[in-house]
Amino acid sequence: MSDLPLRRLTLLGATGSIGASTLDVVARHPDRFEVTALAAHKNSAALRELCRRYRPRYAALLDETAAQALRENLREDGISSEVLSGAGGVQAVAALPEVDTVLAAITGAAGLLPTLAAARAGKRVLLANKEALVMGGALFMEEVRVGGATVLPIDSEHNAIFQCLPGVAQQCGTRAPGIRKIILTASGGPFREMPLAALRDVTPEQACAHPVWKMGRKISVDSATMMNKGLEVIEAHWLFGMPAEAIEVAIHPQSIIHSFVEYLDGSTLAQLGSPDMRTPIAQALAFPERIDAGVAALDFAVARTLTFTAPERGRFPCLALAYQALNAGGSAALILNAANEVAVEAFLNRRIGFPDIAAVCDAVLSEAPTTAAPTTVREAIGFDAAARRVADRHIAICSSRRGA
Repeated sequence: MSDLPLRRLTLLGATGSIGASTLDVVARHPDRFEVTALAAHKNSAALRELCRRYRPRYAALLDETAAQALRENLREDGISSEVLSGAGGVQAVAALPEVDTVLAAITGAAGLLPTLAAARAGKRVLLANKEALVMGGALFMEEVRVGGATVLPIDSEHNAIFQCLPGVAQQCGTRAPGIRKIILTASGGPFREMPLAALRDVTPEQACAHPVWKMGRKISVDSATMMNKGLEVIEAHWLFGMPAEAIEVAIHPQSIIHSFVEYLDGSTLAQLGSPDMRTPIAQALAFPERIDAGVAALDFAVARTLTFTAPERGRFPCLALAYQALNAGGSAALILNAANEVAVEAFLNRRIGFPDIAAVCDAVLSEAPTTAAPTTVREAIGFDAAARRVADRHIAICSSRRGA
């Protein structure tokens, strides 16, 4: 039995890929972690199965109808988990007094409010939700400061940077001394060598077939466009206090090195590991300790060749748009994120083509008014909704051209 304190966990996004990886790690250490609450968007059936296995005290679903179905199903199963519903219910489980650790993995804008609630309540926030920083970076970091929360990044790239920082600087939100720049690695997705003209005919199935990582559909498309990496650049700015010009991206198809930190003295530190999300999750769950994640160590006799190239601007326009938004400041990153969410959904529903994702994002970023950064959640949600309306209009234009 471990003499370290038991961590009580709320898992936001329990039915997604990050949720599955987290629960796999947790299940390996029943003496270290207790699942107090599980939350998701609307997958009632999947959350029911998780409640059967982990018997959390609370379960929450954003979708009210799905929550009611879960209540009835758990009653049939004889499981006493209290089911909460709606945005208020998910925020409530993010701020439970008995919980010390909240893993925030609800994707999209829906994850913003519960992640802010966890920060406000002073939790250890294991951050996998990009939108908390992309939609409201200053707002989120202020909640962290006021609430006394601790932020531990889960994205493999940001977690790698975190591990390469000097120990005294491992608190997110400020720039560590002596750092010249950080370099985020990217696999390049499934289309890094495809002829540019062929991208017009890419299908959702092809875009979701990531060559290395196992991820959800939306994030797989973001990886294919490299919008995912662009959003990570914006995240890195807030997490590590680095300006845009000190954050670089390198394509590394092997996905062995997850990021670099370059220091003023010429040293460059890198974090290496198998492409498995259980590693950064385990690192953050146990920090500052280390625990078994169920991940095999690298075999350097096999992984002998590591290659790096700069991303082609013409192939990955979404990456350039993210840098543009970061440099513009204000609400530009929020607007870009909203446009991308709507455009990716339209692509997955076959309404627009793959190159149209970047075209829609560019049009919305150019047209939607870039106001000052939101200072309240209400403002952030309002800016997000306005950008989505503009995106819907441009998607309709692209869709009509595609059908002509």
